[in-house]
Amino acid sequence: MGLFTPQVWLNFLSLLPATTLAVLTLAIAFLRFYDVQDFPLLGFIDQPRLWSNRFTVAALLATLVNFGVEWNRRNCLKTRFANEKQTAWLKQENARLDEIAKQRKERQRRVNEKLDEIDAKYDALRRKSGINSTPPTTTDKN
Repeated sequence: MGLFTPQVWLNFLSLLPATTLAVLTLAIAFLRFYDVQDFPLLGFIDQPRLWSNRFTVAALLATLVNFGVEWNRRNCLKTRFANEKQTAWLKQENARLDEIAKQRKERQRRVNEKLDEIDAKYDALRRKSGINSTPPTTTDKN
């Protein structure tokens, strides 16, 4: 079933412009430089020069199509490479930020432990000195 995947057909079709260009170039050379004396098969073609000119125009069109296919292929590769590079950078950045978050959590945990320790000492000192830990309520007299 691998033969019917779109990527296989796109790869095959991308070869056609270059192949067509090569065949047209050979046909142009064959029609321009050989005569009926060299190849009797050329006797079946009425006007070899006219067909050579037509093939030249077709070769120019095939060259433009081939240029477009190659341009697209290279830009797709460049885009894919840029996406892969960006993905790798994002993964590195994500790992770095995760490490920073772990360090901050650890630092916050230590600060919270220190604050709990200070609160415990403060409460112990208040109990030892007999100071009430709840602030007195004030009543408003008018």
